Amino acid sequence: MKAPFSGNGKDISLGSRTNDLSFDLSQCVIFFDFDNTITRNDVLDKIIERFAIDDYWVLLEEEWRKGKIGSKECLEGQLKSIRVTRSTLSRYLSTVSLDASFKRLLQFLRRNKIESMIVSDSFSFVVHQILKHHKIRRVPVYANELRFRKDRLIPSFPFLNEDCLRCAHCKKIHLKNNSNKTTIYVGDGRSDICAAECADIVFAKDGLLDYLRKANKPCIEFKNLSSVLTFLEKLKGKKVKQTVKVSISASKS
Repeated sequence: MKAPFSGNGKDISLGSRTNDLSFDLSQCVIFFDFDNTITRNDVLDKIIERFAIDDYWVLLEEEWRKGKIGSKECLEGQLKSIRVTRSTLSRYLSTVSLDASFKRLLQFLRRNKIESMIVSDSFSFVVHQILKHHKIRRVPVYANELRFRKDRLIPSFPFLNEDCLRCAHCKKIHLKNNSNKTTIYVGDGRSDICAAECADIVFAKDGLLDYLRKANKPCIEFKNLSSVLTFLEKLKGKKVKQTVKVSISASKS
């Protein structure tokens, strides 16, 4: 049975003494958002800013941020304004930097046989090109798909959930497919809300953190992935026969 994660509806901090969370570390699976979580900025936004031929994408972005349209409608409209070839986009993606702790975090997860995957509302081509440039392999990636027609980008959405009006890629699908494990989610924005609401443990920053705080939902604030690595290392340090008991509580706000 999956252990409950209870933070009394508030932010969670490691190392305090109010509530206890017990689970088997080897039975965890960790899900990473990509843009502004693994990368240091929102790569897709930068692509649109760099290669759009007009400013219509700005209007769509604002409508999306206000919740008036979902990300599928937003992305379809924004990509219509982009003009870039596959080779030019590949060269641009080679300039994208990652969170400095991501590789060390992956090494920790592999050493400890903790499953991980990337779930992104961006596009698999973008994610794979960046990972390839940084020589990162064997990380499952679930994202929207992209085809090139000369300098036009044609999107498709294999993980669209017709019942979800918010997401082009409704990431909670992957968490539900792993409901027999303790799910840890790491993200930063609006596209992470559905997944965060059904995860056992959530690391949040920026817009996702604001949303969860306003909704009075438990989460752990993080600035970068070194926070996640530190959290997991502390869990491993408390391990007894692969089972850890971590003291957590609502933090003061």
